[in-house]
Amino acid sequence: MKTGDHPGLFARLPRFRTLRARLTFGLVVLLAVSCAAVGVAAVVELNGFLTRRLDEQLAQVGTRFPESLEHHGRLPDDHDGDEQADTRRMATGTFGARLLDGTVTDRGLIRSGDLAVDLDFSLSAGDAERLARTPADGRPHTVELSALGHYRVVATPGRDGDVLMAGLPLEPVEATVHRLELVCAVVFGVALVTAGVAGALWVRWSLRPLGRVTATATRVSELPLASGEVALPPRAPGADPHSEVGRVAAALNGMLGHVEDALTQRHAGQERLRRFAADASHELRTPVASVRGHAELGLLHPGPVPPEITRALERIAAEASRMGLMVDDLLLLARLDAGRPLERGPVDLTRLVLDAVTDARAAGPGHRWTLDLPEDPVTVSGDAHRLHQVVANLLANARLHTPAGTEITVTLEPGPGPGTVRLRVHDDGPGIPEELRPAVFERFTRADHRRHADASAPGAGLGLSIVAAVVEAHGGTVEADSEPGSTTFKVTLPV
Repeated sequence: MKTGDHPGLFARLPRFRTLRARLTFGLVVLLAVSCAAVGVAAVVELNGFLTRRLDEQLAQVGTRFPESLEHHGRLPDDHDGDEQADTRRMATGTFGARLLDGTVTDRGLIRSGDLAVDLDFSLSAGDAERLARTPADGRPHTVELSALGHYRVVATPGRDGDVLMAGLPLEPVEATVHRLELVCAVVFGVALVTAGVAGALWVRWSLRPLGRVTATATRVSELPLASGEVALPPRAPGADPHSEVGRVAAALNGMLGHVEDALTQRHAGQERLRRFAADASHELRTPVASVRGHAELGLLHPGPVPPEITRALERIAAEASRMGLMVDDLLLLARLDAGRPLERGPVDLTRLVLDAVTDARAAGPGHRWTLDLPEDPVTVSGDAHRLHQVVANLLANARLHTPAGTEITVTLEPGPGPGTVRLRVHDDGPGIPEELRPAVFERFTRADHRRHADASAPGAGLGLSIVAAVVEAHGGTVEADSEPGSTTFKVTLPV
């Protein structure tokens, strides 16, 4: 049989999930094994001792009593007084028998409180057979008699070719041993229960420092460590540094110190980066606007301008306009990262989606646009301008990354949870490349420009990151599901 065919012994043991339960269970098991060993040793030793004492008494009985059975319980040279004295000295329950050629010819039993010998008690055929099988070697043997119980008997060859047997009952020995077993069971049972309760309390008290360490680690695990400034909870209380729990607490406190330093440095770096992005975006708005203005002013020159110069000025104005939009997007992201609150007010999301789809249809007449709105208007609380930017970015993303003829469906429906609304933008275009799906909402994530309908303007890769940031600032969620022939963006907002 292979080892893995059947579960082993340890697999059938109860599984304790806590260290405290395991230690208590182990303590009780070890104590139970010790008590069982002591009890078995005591019972075996007492049984052997009492059996040896019984064998000594049996040796004192000798063959005198079975010899007297041939003469009806009286030896040939006994007088009446000697016979009664002899019988009186024998223990109650003394058994004697005389066998001739394997057949019980005479038998006798001393009853309790009776001075005479009972010669008429019955022996079954099985009892007689067991007596006949007893070796006549003069050594004690245990025989079970159906009418009398267990007996310790000695068989000795007689002078007339017969076998003389004498026996004493094992009932007193068995009663004493059973009483000891009962006492051991009660005493050891009480000891196990007491030790289990006391051990559980002791283990609980001993593991209190470990519980405090666990509580500290649990509080740290519940903290949002992904971003922002993080305040770690107080360190684990100090314990004996020479104990295992003390060393664990010291190691945890040291690790928390390193984590706190790393989080502080990370937060400081993030704050510097945010300030830099905000300051740079703010400072770039003026020169970008100036470049664009000068380019437009050059295009308005009344005199003759060479075509090359006109083309260059047009490209400068277009790129300046595109750079201005990028700067505005970066400034918006920097402000959202800094946690600046947005405007709050009732927004008719139905009207907002309808206007955004109308604008998108005008910008992409080569696409097929489908709108599915509820009959009743849907109103949410938020920044109308930023929510319009979310819808416009999703529609622009679907238009720019799909070929002409693609069907784009915009659906406004109840959200998956109570008090929420969901906006779905679905297209049957080529889908998002698999390598870009995990980072589709990260900044500056751009697909291959050859997939764009307008290859000359691939975009900066900030549109979907703005969608994610604005939706998060409104307490909502955004997700994307994409495969070839089906791409869906889902925005869920609280009503």
